[in-house]
Amino acid sequence: MTDSITNRDLPLGVEVRHLAALEAIALTSSFSQAAVLLGYAQSAVSQQIATLERAVGHKLVERPGGPRPVSLTSAGEVLLRHATHITARLGAAKADLDALAAGDAGALRVGTFQSASARLLPPTLSRFRDNWPRITVELRNERRSADLEELVRAGQLDLAFTDTGLFAAPLKGAELIVDPYVVMLPPNDPLAEADELDLGRLDGVRMISGSADDTCEARVFSAIERAGVRPQTIFRSDDNLTTQRLVASGMGIAIVPLLAVELFVPDAAVTVLPLAPNQRLSRSIGIVWHEDRYHSRAAEAFVETAIDVAGGIGLPHIPVITSRQRSVLV
Repeated sequence: MTDSITNRDLPLGVEVRHLAALEAIALTSSFSQAAVLLGYAQSAVSQQIATLERAVGHKLVERPGGPRPVSLTSAGEVLLRHATHITARLGAAKADLDALAAGDAGALRVGTFQSASARLLPPTLSRFRDNWPRITVELRNERRSADLEELVRAGQLDLAFTDTGLFAAPLKGAELIVDPYVVMLPPNDPLAEADELDLGRLDGVRMISGSADDTCEARVFSAIERAGVRPQTIFRSDDNLTTQRLVASGMGIAIVPLLAVELFVPDAAVTVLPLAPNQRLSRSIGIVWHEDRYHSRAAEAFVETAIDVAGGIGLPHIPVITSRQRSVLV
């Protein structure tokens, strides 16, 4: 029983309101502003911090006096990191209890990213709402899948689409679709005459790339590095259609997942080629949830719907020109 909540070494005088006061002070650097944020009197916040300091046996807040801002001590910073996790878990617990009480009604919090939002989310959401009309789906869009996964871990999302391909504990997931990477080129580019493209031909070529910290960009960079070439990145964009339009205008080429390619956009016609067989890349798009949290019937149904929709997604044949001349869908 040494790890239970009856452990006498635990600071049992600590309450959630004490941790909330610490978080508010860290955010505002002021007892008075923390009180406004929490809806308390300033004296109540001071008392909560004093009680917390006695409970943990450390000074947590530096109080310089006068108009100067207050700050957390080193001990306060350490406790704040734990407090953030504790309050997030309590928020997740409340969401679990609300979901349990709601049954087939309530809210389902779903995270998504750009490619999933464009192709997987709309039909999944439409079909899900037909079958679960009393469930409100709250959507959150993030640029990076890793950020969505962290929100699921913290209990701020019930489900999230992801393209990292990692379902490490405490996350569990289901794979939806395997999305190959392709090369986008202007239709009149000499490289567009080939049936496939070897990365070895990209030395010095002008490229439109994604953000340096993006998962997709990391895969592309690793492949280019293995090929021993150095393209010239002239622009970085997080928007799929912006990237495609820049390529269509002749600014450069791009290596992107096939699901990110937009078809039949008049001012974004590009040639799409596969990579050479020995250089093929792909990403695994899936949907994840927290294995230790309550998984409602609605959440299970949303996952099942996403799997069914993904099975019917038609990726275009490649090579293809994304205009009326040579566009074919499977």
